[in-house]
Amino acid sequence: MAILTILEYPDRRLHKVARPVTAFDDRLHKLVADMTETMYAANGVGLAATQVDVHERVVILDLSETRGDLRVFVNPALTWISPETAEGEEGCLSVPGIFDKVTRPAKVRVHAQDAHGNAFELACEDRLAVAIQHEIDHLDGKVFVEKLSLLKQARARAKLRKRHTEEQRERQRDPHRVARREPTGL
Repeated sequence: MAILTILEYPDRRLHKVARPVTAFDDRLHKLVADMTETMYAANGVGLAATQVDVHERVVILDLSETRGDLRVFVNPALTWISPETAEGEEGCLSVPGIFDKVTRPAKVRVHAQDAHGNAFELACEDRLAVAIQHEIDHLDGKVFVEKLSLLKQARARAKLRKRHTEEQRERQRDPHRVARREPTGL
């Protein structure tokens, strides 16, 4: 297994639309394992393959406190969304340190395959509904901050630029320093 590099907003690669997975082979299993290690190392609860610059329809989620409930969604598609909506705070591994309220359908049903190609359907609500919608957005080339006002989007970009500048200065002062990621949400 390997820890993969997570793309950060506003990287253009985050806007690529992922293609369907057709081969459920060792390469896919390695991708899922690497994504899992990457997500856990970054203190995340969800990760889409797009975020690690692999543009295939693969999502992993683990909303448990113990990191013992990993769920793999290959080729996920929403088959139903509730008319009711809910507003909740979201964060993203590709937008570190940025959190804001987003309104989404309160309940959804997702059709997907597991890493072996077995099809399943899952009714989702609460955090699971938010997480699967957030990750499917990534597969469709969308980042949650794009659901915010233009002002909030500009603030997020400015905050990330400032953070990158500070990290570059720190690396110049201490080139052996390893960056530590704080928990950032989905």
